[in-house]
Amino acid sequence: MDRAPRITQISWGRMEVEGLRPGKDFRLYPGGGRAWDWSEHGTSHEPGIRPDEVREFLERGCTTVVLSRGMELRLNVMPETVKLLEDGGVRVHVEETTEAVRLYNRLAETEAVGGLFHSTC
Repeated sequence: MDRAPRITQISWGRMEVEGLRPGKDFRLYPGGGRAWDWSEHGTSHEPGIRPDEVREFLERGCTTVVLSRGMELRLNVMPETVKLLEDGGVRVHVEETTEAVRLYNRLAETEAVGGLFHSTC
């Protein structure tokens, strides 16, 4: 199993991830990741992370997904997003970003984990 890259540093508006260039928001999964471009699927703080944002995690075989809500919990998660993952047999964790990073890094050691990480509000 390919391991998901660890997040090595997080601060307001900046994240560092193993093997990737520093950035603000990330989409991570076993074997890699990339910058998270909210415009790709029309995500905004309200209504929040859309189902289309997480379909890739199902396609990549993730068994657990961590969704971060931002440092100030301003990013919502649509209930349909959680349902899509759970219906696909995926465990879902929705957390404040610093807690999401801690949880994700721990899970990345032993599980096929994916995650969306928002490093500001």
